[in-house]
Amino acid sequence: MKKILMIAWKDIRLRFTGWAEWLFFLVLPILFTVILAGGTGGTTDGRVRLVVVDQANSPLSSDFLVALQKSEAVRPDVISLKSALSQFDQRQVSAILIIPGEFDLSHLEQGNLQLELRQQPNNMNAIIAQRAVQAVISRISSTVDIARTSLAKAEQIKPFASEMERQAYFDTSLQKAQTLMNQAPTRLAVVNGTFQPTNTIDYDPRANSSAGQLITWVFIPLLSISALFAFERQSGTLRRIMITPTRKSTYLFGTIAGEVATALLQMLLLVGFGILVMKLDWGHAPLALAVILVASALAAAALGTTLGTLVKTEGQAGGLSIMLGMTMALLGGCWYPIELFPQFIRNLVKLLPTTWAMQGMLDIVLRGRSLQAILPTAGVLLVFALVFFVIGIWRFKYE
Repeated sequence: MKKILMIAWKDIRLRFTGWAEWLFFLVLPILFTVILAGGTGGTTDGRVRLVVVDQANSPLSSDFLVALQKSEAVRPDVISLKSALSQFDQRQVSAILIIPGEFDLSHLEQGNLQLELRQQPNNMNAIIAQRAVQAVISRISSTVDIARTSLAKAEQIKPFASEMERQAYFDTSLQKAQTLMNQAPTRLAVVNGTFQPTNTIDYDPRANSSAGQLITWVFIPLLSISALFAFERQSGTLRRIMITPTRKSTYLFGTIAGEVATALLQMLLLVGFGILVMKLDWGHAPLALAVILVASALAAAALGTTLGTLVKTEGQAGGLSIMLGMTMALLGGCWYPIELFPQFIRNLVKLLPTTWAMQGMLDIVLRGRSLQAILPTAGVLLVFALVFFVIGIWRFKYE
């Protein structure tokens, strides 16, 4: 056991001798995860952003903003006029709505309300914003028409003693009309059908990016076990180790254990980033997560062991590891949803361990599945590990 630990520690120290390794170990995986996820910390509100400038700050403008906020199409964002115009000129927003200072109840009763909506030309989001604003205006107009009708009927029954009394009646009628309009029952009933399509796609850019980059940046270093074997063969270190009272199994176990332990640490750091920064539910099934991480690491290490018996130089092993790792990651769905590929490709890539690793991790972080559900996937990964370890150990040579 002491020899195994010493060999593992030797390989870890050798791997992290330069600062560049830290770049590939943590910095680049996090960077690519954030980029492919579309950034973190952004809003999950899928509505169109509508910049609003409220120059009135009146009760009516507040009610108008509340009605806009309830819209399923737009998300109002109240900012200053200067910022709104700047963003509009730089085409950072599709439309801006300016509520003038005269937007109040007195102008509403007179029918003199005005709004200014500026839109980017030929912009679909601007059209959506326009229709959402028109819908809210139509709703407000309806309540005003109701209040005016009520006022006219009341004057026919009994004239008001003063203008103040008349205005108070109109305000009360308007308030009641708004209340009744908000309490009106939904006229449109939505019924969800029972048909379930067979080709549904579960996709979340944050989850897919976190799982995919975790696999990509861990598989490549584990495949680089081949470069470690090639380096020690070239330098004669491996031969010197083998002529000592050290069995081949001890050397292989120590080398593989060190690389797998480092990979598991890297995986845990990336999972922690996903939990703390990207707010992903990696931790709902810790045992399932541990099983799939270990199985994935062993499958990659086994493939790296087999690859180490096929290459002759360290440079050859390094280039082949990167090319093979990136190709398997791409075809395994680590960079793009595998559902985007043709059916025959999806069937073919089941021969790759990255496909099964990605499926298992998405089952946990995206679909919320438990240990029992991911055991078949982990079993396939362990079969990959067993097959490649047998081939690698059988073909292993120290010269």
